[in-house]
Amino acid sequence: MDLFLPESGLVIWMLIAFLIVFVILAKAGWPMIMGAVEQRNAHISESLLAADEANKALAGIEQKRQETMAAAQAEQIKIMKESQDLKTQLIEEAKTQARQEAEKIVADARLKIEKEQAEAMAQIKNEVIALSVDIAEKLLQRELSDKKAQNDYIEQLLKNNPTQIQA
Repeated sequence: MDLFLPESGLVIWMLIAFLIVFVILAKAGWPMIMGAVEQRNAHISESLLAADEANKALAGIEQKRQETMAAAQAEQIKIMKESQDLKTQLIEEAKTQARQEAEKIVADARLKIEKEQAEAMAQIKNEVIALSVDIAEKLLQRELSDKKAQNDYIEQLLKNNPTQIQA
């Protein structure tokens, strides 16, 4: 058991060496170690504050991104609505223009038909008149060869129907 119990002189010298090392460490070592620990604590605190600020900035950026996305979607909807309205307007304008052109074509065709019809009627009237005059002339020459008979015939016509001759 003597191996486990140190001698009293050895214990005293060990105690003196321990106290010297302790005093040296207390005077020189502990302030440096404590300063380094405090520096590390300050650095960790600053890093935590910076991380909190970065998280807040990231949240602000995320909110701005969401607002920008919502604005972009609203703008997209507005542009699509405007393009749909423009499409509808262009279609209506094209329909209106086509209707107007069709009406113009129909009106022009009607006028042309009426004009051709009037020309045809005038031509037919002229031919009928010319034919009637030729027939009447031939009949009158044949039947009324003398002047007195022609005058008697004219007077008879005026007495029977004066309105037809005036027209």
